[in-house]
Amino acid sequence: MATNNGDNEQPLKVVGKPFRKVDARAKCTGQTLFADDITLPRMLFAKLLRSHVPHALIKSIDTSKAIALPGVVAVITGRDLPIPYGILPVSQDEHALCIDKVRFIGDPVAAIAALDEDTAFEAMDLIEVEYEPLESISTIEDALSIEQPRIHDYGSGGNIHKKVSLEFGDMEEGFAEADLIREDVFFYEGNTHLPMEQHAALAHFDADGKLTLWSATQTPHYVHRALAKTLEIPASHIRVIATPNGGGFGGKSDPFNHEIVVAKLAMITGRPVKVTLTREEVFYCHRGRHPVLMWVKTGVKRDGAITAMHFRSLLDGGAYGSYGVASTFYTGALQTVTYNIPRYKFEGVRVFTNKPPCGPKRGHGTPQPRFALEVQIDKIAEELGLDPVEIRRRHLVPPDSVTANYLRVGSNGLGECIDKVVEASDWKNKFQKLPYGRGIGLACGSYLCGAGLPIYWNDMPHSGVQLRLDRQGGVCVMCGSIDIGQGSDSILAYIVAEVLGIDPFDIRVLTADTDLTPVDLGSYSSRVTLMTGNAALQAAERARELLTIAVAEKLDVPIENITFAERRAFDVENPDVGVSFAEAVQLAEAKFGTIGTVGSYTPPRSPGKFKGAGVGPSPAYSYSAAVVEADVDPETGIITVERVWIAHDIGRSINPALVMGQVEGSVYMGLGEALMEEMTYRGNRNVVHKFPSLLEYKSPTTLEMCDVKTFLVEDPDPNGPFGAKEVGQGPLLPIPPAVVNAVYDAVGVRIDEVPASPDKVLKAIREKAQGKEGRYGPKSVPEVEWPAPLKVLTPAEGGDGRELPREAAHMKD
Repeated sequence: MATNNGDNEQPLKVVGKPFRKVDARAKCTGQTLFADDITLPRMLFAKLLRSHVPHALIKSIDTSKAIALPGVVAVITGRDLPIPYGILPVSQDEHALCIDKVRFIGDPVAAIAALDEDTAFEAMDLIEVEYEPLESISTIEDALSIEQPRIHDYGSGGNIHKKVSLEFGDMEEGFAEADLIREDVFFYEGNTHLPMEQHAALAHFDADGKLTLWSATQTPHYVHRALAKTLEIPASHIRVIATPNGGGFGGKSDPFNHEIVVAKLAMITGRPVKVTLTREEVFYCHRGRHPVLMWVKTGVKRDGAITAMHFRSLLDGGAYGSYGVASTFYTGALQTVTYNIPRYKFEGVRVFTNKPPCGPKRGHGTPQPRFALEVQIDKIAEELGLDPVEIRRRHLVPPDSVTANYLRVGSNGLGECIDKVVEASDWKNKFQKLPYGRGIGLACGSYLCGAGLPIYWNDMPHSGVQLRLDRQGGVCVMCGSIDIGQGSDSILAYIVAEVLGIDPFDIRVLTADTDLTPVDLGSYSSRVTLMTGNAALQAAERARELLTIAVAEKLDVPIENITFAERRAFDVENPDVGVSFAEAVQLAEAKFGTIGTVGSYTPPRSPGKFKGAGVGPSPAYSYSAAVVEADVDPETGIITVERVWIAHDIGRSINPALVMGQVEGSVYMGLGEALMEEMTYRGNRNVVHKFPSLLEYKSPTTLEMCDVKTFLVEDPDPNGPFGAKEVGQGPLLPIPPAVVNAVYDAVGVRIDEVPASPDKVLKAIREKAQGKEGRYGPKSVPEVEWPAPLKVLTPAEGGDGRELPREAAHMKD
């Protein structure tokens, strides 16, 4: 792997500077082509007929009237695409079109290709589908108690998808040491991504039997795999081009049925076929935040030191697996990387329900438990008579340590993050001192800089970059990552420009084309800056080495004297002696031949060796702390967030302007989840989507957005390129708990559920006025028959990351 360049002797010329994005002008002037902007000659338009019932057997589908409609070229059903697929190897439970059964309202059962969209819409009404309704399952409680009918025939029995039980250390001993033990129950409602761009895909099948798919996807590599599997054509004959992406936030991380459908229709018709989903359809695709019910039992000493924590999470997964197994593990993974938790037990269960499938949304399984943990810590602090700042600041996980559940923490700037927001917000003069109706709240969070393992386990790199230098001095960076608005194309250009001493805008960036670029696993888990960045750094350093040898020979100076800056290669001791960058490339090409280099990145191995240790490890962890100041109207329950102070441990900022934009975007999304956003359902069994429209689904506008003061804490991490860590997802995590902690400071009621909508706040205020608890949230969690825990000794107990043998585990009981 390329060495970290954070301690270079030469001052950095590009990294740390607020350059504009390399694609900014193209996007601002409308030159950028998104998936729906692409047209091809003789192109057909596709539409998917979706189920209007939540759970039913398909008795028959009659497409004869639709295929007879003038302008309709092809109609297909699930029988034309019989092979299942899914993003995870353990959850290959989807079909591009349902074959025998539908599992939620919106599940597709047939697809039409027509000369225009109006004809395709008309044809949908002509398809006759006969259903045999089945009992629908709408809640976690339903799924845990109803054995039949089963939504899927796999899983942990009945309608349970996955059960997890992990125990690290002697929990009885930990709770026995505690001076205070607290149990709380929390609920985090599901919500969806709301990207500006809807899903779209265009397929072309040429005369040579080669398939090209243009798609608004975050994971072209995994879409490529799904197409090869479901269409049964060689992977080498498939080309996936991930188009510039108008927002994703995780919602475009799965392979989707519409991508497979247009590819199949293109193969059948011999014509290009495009589909663009309506906004309503995007709500049904979903893959958003899981609704999670949580129970937390924590033991602490009088000074707030945690002695043991037992965490349970119950996830409503919707109708399909998606990333759900990983999401379940994630709800229990990262509690240990902020505050020292010497003994830890996690039990999690994900269930199937007849609602749109849940998956990864910004933070992927971590905002829900972070909400529970940060609110409970405030409750513990109050009970112990401690300041919420003090209890956190005193017990942070130290840098360069291994947690009880075997997550290796490197750099940790959380302490400085807390200090920044506490000072800027004037916490000491505001906490518990503001007038009734105004309050201030603190919360912290942490997130991954990329997952430690690929979705399909193998020993190959997670990211690859190819660099091509031409004799005119041109540099082309080729990589399989896709820019979803976060600026990853720009990061590639900045890193390469820094190493080669040229301007970022001298570089052509070519990404996300499976025919032209090396594999990158995708834009998810905040992995691109660290993983793709390290691959780019290695490729650029290899190119620089070739140029250095050739230039040193030409100038007759020692190799170690050659440096690159301002589009030149020169003698650092005599800067006037040098050549232009273009001439340096020519010298290298004359000496070595065509100049092309490659770089790749594979994250370090996790210290955990137990089953389940693959979810949670990361090359580095980012950290965030936020303080929220809010106004709560006791007459209406309306919460108005006045301002947010947030500090983010970025390691090193490659581009501070882009970093601050990402931080504030996370604040914006976090406020939406805290105050108003929710995927809720109605109908006889609560399976009819209540808000599949931007008219009803409430999300903050610029009018609801508050003032945000952002601090970037820089402590270069040796695992990141130039010391950089993630910023795409981590800053969201502290916002929801900071909001409800501020509500408690303002009006003295606990809202243990998000969104903290006015009706919930008002109900809690009225109950408190009547002498009751003054709390809104779930009272308990359903009974679950948990499996015997997989027991692992902690590092402090001399463990090596392996599961204890059954005999040893039994003896410890």
